[in-house]
Amino acid sequence: MPLSPTNKPKVTCHDYLGQELPLPAKSSLVYLSLIAAILLNLLPFENMAAILRPDFVALALLYWSIHQPQQTGMSIAFVMGLIMDVIDASIMGQHALAYCLLTFFALILHRRLRMFNAFRQIPAVLWMLFLAQIVVFLTGTLAGTYFPEWYVLLSSVTGALFWPLISIILGKFLKQRTDPDEI
Repeated sequence: MPLSPTNKPKVTCHDYLGQELPLPAKSSLVYLSLIAAILLNLLPFENMAAILRPDFVALALLYWSIHQPQQTGMSIAFVMGLIMDVIDASIMGQHALAYCLLTFFALILHRRLRMFNAFRQIPAVLWMLFLAQIVVFLTGTLAGTYFPEWYVLLSSVTGALFWPLISIILGKFLKQRTDPDEI
């Protein structure tokens, strides 16, 4: 039976040409958001809120590594990790190693992750945050400086739940290209 124009099977696909492409972010915006993330990490929380507080620096690094990989990289992640090591008075390089690993996986997966909206990115973000938290956990445990409980890994879950909010907030600052012919 030949197909006529009225009974063609409908194929739904993602409209990549209709998407608006973000312009590259200014370096000052990236640095200001990372400074704001450090300040959010410095907020004093008590009891359960301190345990569940996500690592905002890791979330900001993850966002910029996925959405603007040309603006961030391993060097920024390493420097931010050293800053967090000094702030937390932890082993020098503990957060730096975790943030570099986080940025590495985000840079590898950034093209795949950008195809999904923020809510569909949550499982990948959870996996990457959990891996970074495991690195911090293991380096602290192996060095013998502290013996954290298992529930410190819950911050990666709350970080993944905060991911859509962080993605929306940081995404509002990016300008969009409206005309695909204008570059």
